[in-house]
Amino acid sequence: MIKQTIAVLGPGSWGTALSQVLNDNGHEVRIWGNIPDQIDEINEQHTNKRYFKDIVLDENIKAYKDLGEALAGVDAVLFVVPTKVTRLVAKQVAETLDHKVIIMHASKGLEPGTHERLSTILEEEIPADLRSEIVVVSGPSHAEETIVRDITLITAASKDLEAAKYVQQLFSNRYFRLYTNSDVIGVETAGALKNIIAVGAGALHGMGYGDNAKAAVITRGLAEITRLGVKMGANPLTYSGLSGVGDLIVTGTSVHSRNWRAGDALGRGEKLEDVEKNMGMVIEGLSTTKVAYELSQELGVYMPITTAIYQTIYEGKDVKTAILDMMSTEFKSENEWSTADAD
Repeated sequence: MIKQTIAVLGPGSWGTALSQVLNDNGHEVRIWGNIPDQIDEINEQHTNKRYFKDIVLDENIKAYKDLGEALAGVDAVLFVVPTKVTRLVAKQVAETLDHKVIIMHASKGLEPGTHERLSTILEEEIPADLRSEIVVVSGPSHAEETIVRDITLITAASKDLEAAKYVQQLFSNRYFRLYTNSDVIGVETAGALKNIIAVGAGALHGMGYGDNAKAAVITRGLAEITRLGVKMGANPLTYSGLSGVGDLIVTGTSVHSRNWRAGDALGRGEKLEDVEKNMGMVIEGLSTTKVAYELSQELGVYMPITTAIYQTIYEGKDVKTAILDMMSTEFKSENEWSTADAD
């Protein structure tokens, strides 16, 4: 692929790691953010120490405070901002862009209130004459490993296969590889909902449980993620792939996962407000839990792990009590699909 110019919106850990991948592939990378000191640090020190203490970025990676400058003449735009601000940033991009680009996003969540997927938000806020079909970049990936060029395989999903192939070629190299997929609903819901299960897996660890419990929560978690996703229109096979079980394994078993660490702290008895304060980064699984719980009630989908985490976070129930209550009442068929089927 010839050299492309890409604006990466969001200089967090994942945005920074993906910027390095794109730079390694010879593309011009422009990182945009709204924290001036962080932008200055990237440009002057070539570091982003809030997320990576020992990593030095290539000098060719430039950071921008002005969105208009970052977007000028770009071929593609990659959103890597928290779910709660995706709509706001999309509005700003729509007001600033003056030409058609490839639009990608690599965030994982569902919008509170609307329950919408991120690609839907981008479709709503950025006019069709300024963008491609949205391409979702998602899968089992820790920024801490990608930034040191560890082997990573993830998915590029879009309703437009050509757009997905463009993104596949944009990112793929000797250590970072993308596989295309047309099931946008499946890839996005898998990426968002696995964060809830990771909180549950972390909570079990914090409570002192071992590998048996870990296997149980991951496997049963995959079942309820699949039930909700299929109800929303996803292909069930997607949940057996990289963006499904792959992402669930990496997020539900690793100390690199902030969702797992949040659950672990809750399981050890820390208060929720202290967990959020100490993390210093967005814990997407917490807000996604509320959205998923509301969707499960609305669509009649049986999601006991999500319900237990919801009760802990939003109803003040003790996490140990919530999980043990779930375990003591879960006498169900392994392949149930809805609340009605599970009774």
